[in-house]
This record gives sequence, C-alpha cells and structure tokens, in this order.
Amino acid sequence: MKTVVVIGGGITGVSALYELQKWKKKTGSNIRLVLTEATEELGGKIRSVHDGDFIMESGADSIVARKGYIGPLIEELELQSEVVYNATGRSFIHSDGELKLIPKEAVFGVPTSIESLAKTTLVSAEGKVAALKDFYTKNETFTADDSIGEFLGHFLGQELVEKQIAPVLSGVYSGKLADLTIASTLPYLLDYKNKYGSIIRGLSENKKAFQGNGDKKFLSFKGGLSTLLNRMEERMEEVEIRKGTEVEVVTKKGDTYIVTFVNGESIIADYIILSIPHNAAQRVLKDSTIQREFDQLKNSSIISVYVGFNLADSELPKDGTGFITAGTSELTCNACTWTSRKWEHTSKKNHLLIRLFYKSTNPAFASLQTATEEELLKVALKDIKISLGITGTPVTSEVTNWSDMMPNYHIHHRKVVQRLEEKLEKDFPGIRLAGCSYYGVGIPDCIGNGQATAKWVTEQL
Repeated sequence: MKTVVVIGGGITGVSALYELQKWKKKTGSNIRLVLTEATEELGGKIRSVHDGDFIMESGADSIVARKGYIGPLIEELELQSEVVYNATGRSFIHSDGELKLIPKEAVFGVPTSIESLAKTTLVSAEGKVAALKDFYTKNETFTADDSIGEFLGHFLGQELVEKQIAPVLSGVYSGKLADLTIASTLPYLLDYKNKYGSIIRGLSENKKAFQGNGDKKFLSFKGGLSTLLNRMEERMEEVEIRKGTEVEVVTKKGDTYIVTFVNGESIIADYIILSIPHNAAQRVLKDSTIQREFDQLKNSSIISVYVGFNLADSELPKDGTGFITAGTSELTCNACTWTSRKWEHTSKKNHLLIRLFYKSTNPAFASLQTATEEELLKVALKDIKISLGITGTPVTSEVTNWSDMMPNYHIHHRKVVQRLEEKLEKDFPGIRLAGCSYYGVGIPDCIGNGQATAKWVTEQL
C-alpha cells in the first residue's frame, strides 16, 4: 500500500488532501492518506474568530470571486446558501492629513482611462501629464521578470506610482514595488502594453475582466472563511488528519521517505506534499544541496488589529469601505478596512468593526513587533482617532502577529522556485512543494495549486 503525506493544514494542503481522497474514492485505490498540522486546527492563514456579535478574520478576510477555482468548489461542497459578498463601497488613500478617494475605475490604482486619470485628486497636474507618456512610448526592454515598480514608473511616471498605485499595490503584495516582479504581481499589464501600446488603453479594452459579478468582487461565508475549511474536512473520508503534530525532519530512505514527528513517532511515505512556509520546509528537509535556494526566498511580516465598538456603523464616512496610507500620512498603520461596512455579516447589530494593518515595510514596525497586544491596541485607537475622528472604548479586539509568515515575491522569486523544483526532482523525486510561499497568495490560487499538486501525485500512482 502506498502512503501519501501532506505536511501543512492550510488551504493548499487541505485542498490537496481533499482531491486525493476524491481520487481514492473514485478509483478504489488502496492508498493511505495522511495530513499533519502542527497547530490544533486546520486553516493556516484562514481563521474566523467569533466574539459576541462580531466575526473577525485573523488572516485572509475574503476570496476573489472571479477566480476560476472557487466557484466549482463551492458548488461541490454545497455552500452556495452560505456565500456572502462584499458591500459596495469606495476606497480612500490617507494622504496629507485627509482621506482622498481612489478613482472608481482604477485597477490596483492604475487608471483605466484618460478620464479616470484626469479626475484623481491624488496626483498633481504635472503628474497627470507625465502619465500620458504611456500612450506614445513603446515597450522595448521590459520582460515579465523585471520590476513592476520600474515598469509602471517608466510609462506612467513616478508621481502616479508613488501617490496612487504603490499604496494600493503594496496593500496586496508584501514588499516594495521595486523588488517585485511583473510576473508575480500583474503580468497582464505587460501583455496589455505590448498588445495595445498602452497600459491604460489595455485596461480600458479589458474592463469586463475586472468587473467580476458587478460589485460582488469578493466573497466570504455567513460564518466566516473557516466555513470552507470546515466543510472540506467534514467531506473527507478514509483519511488521517493529525492536528497538533509537528514534523521534525524528513529523511530519504531508498525510494521512500521517513517523516519523523517531534513526539518521536514516524511514518514511511512514498509521496510528500510540503505545504508549509519555505523556512519550515527548509528546516524539515535539512538538505545542504537545496539550502542556498531556500535561503533566497523571503518572507515579510504583518500585524492585524481588529477593534469593535458599541457604535453605529454610520459613524464611518459615507460610501467608504476603508483606506490605505500614503507616504505623506501621519498615521502609523498601512491600511484600514471598515469591516462592518464592507462585510455586513461580521457585525450582527451593525456596530462598528474596524481592522488595521501594520506591515514590516513600515518604518515603525520594529517597535511594533515587540509591543504587547495592549500597546498595539493603543496604537490602533490613535490611528482611528486621527483618520476617522472616532473615540470610545472598544467592546472587542483581536490582535494577530504574522511575524515572518507572509511570502515576499521579490524580483528573483520565480527563478529561485524553478531551481528548487529542479533540485527536488533530482534528489527528492517523491516530494513536491506547494502553497503561497511559492505559487501565489490568493485563496483561489492556493486551492488551484493544491489541486494541481494532488493531480501530480495521482499521475505518479
């Protein structure tokens, strides 16, 4: 009997196990399927916290609705009646002491028309003129492996990038734009530039691709995102799920592998899916031939602070769902989501629930990282007072420190992953890497990666 071990119970690992058990059931294959998770619950960066009338997501807070993998899975799990969508709202950038609207039609802060560019209040007249260079300058040098920051700055001008695009894009991808590749962020912008001669024109011609289901661009579930993991776990049969079981080391023995746990137990595996952060994978493999590649992968950090008040949601600015801070802001936070406005299911009585983010790119992050939860809450309350003018005593709060846990797709990321794949194929042919450390941070991307990795295993079997 063959044994497959999935190490890591985040959404990628669970998706892989779910696909493997479906294949096992369909084919009647006599294989042993094991998932190990170091913590006491599955989910990884998906964790829904319920406190009174509030639901707070300590990690990811939503799923991009237009991504292809999520729809079929929701139907298969019969979760359609549990789906909720984001409320309609505008986003702001906090700059020069005030909240300024991000142009409605912009995609990640990038204008989709000359009108969108003309109407923005975030960029000066000179900056808008500089952005018009995009319409008459050809791309002769940029490839997918070049910096997204340099690419956008070259064609759209530095002011538009720094004041409007960078705050938005950095809010999605960890790290500075100069250090992120086009391939790992917005590869279609390069395609648009090459096909239409203009990034802005390309976005305009492809508006439908970004409209999703009208204003329903993101989705969650009535009981929080953990609903998805819980249902997948419920549907899995004839599998072993070991929670609170940390892997200490993986060693090769002939054509098989020995997975040894911290508690001294071990499993002999024919195939292993390593769906854990790259530094954890590096630690359990302990192989000198791939250490150099693992060392070149980078993580960043983020602190999330939820604050709930016994105040009406109407205390927030009208028609808004949150803001991002620009370099000219006096706030400490990098971004702020008005959760009770954006996600009505998170506050049963429509009371105010706010989430603030503090990233490792923040100049103040070093001091924040060593701060207590009480101290972080004080910083958050100060930011709320300055940006929204709201004061009061919180009725709930949730602080999460994802220290050195957020993948940073730097400019050499893709090539490093390719070299890792090649070395594993040569020296550890039964082991596959999976997850957001390597292949994409969005939940649909992780689901797709988990499914693809499971397919690879079944093809070997």
